[in-house]
Amino acid sequence: MRSRFVPYARTPWRLLAQLFSDVVVIVWSAAWVLVGIAVQAAVSSIADVGRRVHTGATGVSESLSDAGDSTDRVPWIGDSLARPLRAASEAALDIAAAGHNLDTTASWLAWVLAAAVAAPPILFVAMPWLVLRGRFARRKWVTVGLARTPAGEQLLALRALTNRPLAKLVTVHDDPVGAWRRHDPDAIAGLAALELRAAGVAVSRR
Repeated sequence: MRSRFVPYARTPWRLLAQLFSDVVVIVWSAAWVLVGIAVQAAVSSIADVGRRVHTGATGVSESLSDAGDSTDRVPWIGDSLARPLRAASEAALDIAAAGHNLDTTASWLAWVLAAAVAAPPILFVAMPWLVLRGRFARRKWVTVGLARTPAGEQLLALRALTNRPLAKLVTVHDDPVGAWRRHDPDAIAGLAALELRAAGVAVSRR
């Protein structure tokens, strides 16, 4: 009963079932996390394209702008030659802005899609598992706490009379109800032990 705060059963088969469920939930969650990472990587490749477009178009724009500045110094025809170069530089800037927008949008969309793909199946399995394990831990905590007091042990014995199968009750005493009414300490301890084992706590019967 010293394992009151450990969220695992002490009875072998129930402990094995809990460990198996833990492994299943961990493997299931890890698999879907890997799927989410794959989705994030796939969408992020689009962001890489936008990043490269932004970098390349910015460089082209700067080159065209420099060329326009140089051409503008040519006498007589410099301004006529510089105008199309500067227009092309502005068009390259527009392309660079589009690449930046693609990079930004694809980057956050990659994480959103990864979460949208991975979270539902993980929660579908993990939430019931957490609820069941939480209920078990609370029941074990309360049951072990009751077993530490004489009145609590009597209450556990009464619960055993109500909840446990008759075949198990008669293994404790031929007349379990009568023994409980007579406050038979051995019968009460035996009945309480049945309820403790049902809560996942392995105890030796007095």
